[in-house]
Amino acid sequence: MSDHRAAVRHHTLRTGIVEFDNGSGSTVSVPCTIRDVSAAGARLELNSSLWVAEELVLIFSSGLRKHCRVAWRKGRLIGSAFADGYASADEQAVMMTTEEQARHRRGIGARVKATREARGYTTAQLAEHLSVTPAFLAQAEQGEADIPLYQLMHIADLLMVGLDRLVAGAAAEEVDAA
Repeated sequence: MSDHRAAVRHHTLRTGIVEFDNGSGSTVSVPCTIRDVSAAGARLELNSSLWVAEELVLIFSSGLRKHCRVAWRKGRLIGSAFADGYASADEQAVMMTTEEQARHRRGIGARVKATREARGYTTAQLAEHLSVTPAFLAQAEQGEADIPLYQLMHIADLLMVGLDRLVAGAAAEEVDAA
């Protein structure tokens, strides 16, 4: 994860709408493409170079509405930060497609497996430390089951790595025994 980001960014390609007050009391609705999402905000691409207010509402195709402030602008790209703080787990799930969620789950599982192997743990040994079955851990490492956050934190502690490394670290083939 970049030192400049507050949360892990997930690539997506979804349509949305940006709504804002145009300064005279009326609301303007502008279509946009949502390029990336995280728990802290989203990167948006406008279909035109129209001016957008510093405070806006991002409306996802699911109907989820997030109040945002503009963090940065570059041409038609806008970095938005969620004004009400981090998105909940349920909101984040709505922000990503099922395929994007599965890809993220597989990435976490692969990084857990690669780090476990680099540290010399077997599936059975790590499962025992976590008080889960080896079958569950194997499913989680294949991306077929979600690993709850409290267990990811425990895994990070056991394997002596930062939680960021498991959630958004290097691809599994890049994980070393560090």
